[in-house]
Amino acid sequence: MLDPVQLRTFVALADAGGFTRAAQALGLSQPTVSQHVRRLEIACGRTLVDRDTRTMRLTDNGEALLGFARTILAAHDQATAYFRGTAMRGRLRFGAADDLALTQLPQVLRDFRQLHPQINLELTVGQSVALEKRLHAGQLDLVFVKHEGGESEGRLVRRDRLAWVAHRGYALAPGEPVPLIAYQAPSLSRSRAIDALENAARTWRITCTVREVNGALAAVRAGMGVAVFPLSLLPADLASVTAAAELPELGEVDFSLLGRAGGPREAVDALSRAILERTG
Repeated sequence: MLDPVQLRTFVALADAGGFTRAAQALGLSQPTVSQHVRRLEIACGRTLVDRDTRTMRLTDNGEALLGFARTILAAHDQATAYFRGTAMRGRLRFGAADDLALTQLPQVLRDFRQLHPQINLELTVGQSVALEKRLHAGQLDLVFVKHEGGESEGRLVRRDRLAWVAHRGYALAPGEPVPLIAYQAPSLSRSRAIDALENAARTWRITCTVREVNGALAAVRAGMGVAVFPLSLLPADLASVTAAAELPELGEVDFSLLGRAGGPREAVDALSRAILERTG
């Protein structure tokens, strides 16, 4: 049977690239690290590490064990978290702005459901303005939405800059109206884009109106114009064209959590902590 403590030491050794650095990372002595690895080799009946006075590398068997070790430790940590978690019950109605699903949010929700399986988590995805209305109407318990930068309502998860975004290689013709891909009103990114262009005396036209983030991404990738995105949510195949196209600055946006007064406080607090820890 493979000891999780020894496996954790072995993974640290592989990540650190040396016994001394692994010992420092784990807060152990170097002989203890060597002992853990040796015991793993005995348990496996294989040589896991090639050592000499100057270098360390994993053998083929060591590389194989590294993959198993990561999987075993992930399952071990998940089981530990599950049985340490509170046995919360009930229903939690959660709303998230659709573009925030491009963050680590799906993994956060997956982990939350595994940790609290007796919570009936109901997810609503939509635009921020509509989600806040549903929250205030008592139809949702917690929402993760975008706000104007600096607004005090709710709990700030993080602040980001907005940028004009297009597919790589897209060029905005000088003097032409800015082709704008925009959400249906009311929308923070739509109003911010139009206000910025109006204030800069730039002409513009809406070339595509979308309801959700996948529609905006499809239109941008099709070269239909430029859209407004938080920089941290920018997919790798798209690029900010704010400076290159001499477009006006759009300012900042806040990602915030808002809870309903009288909602299931324990479940709301637990999910809020999970989101703050993983997406903040």
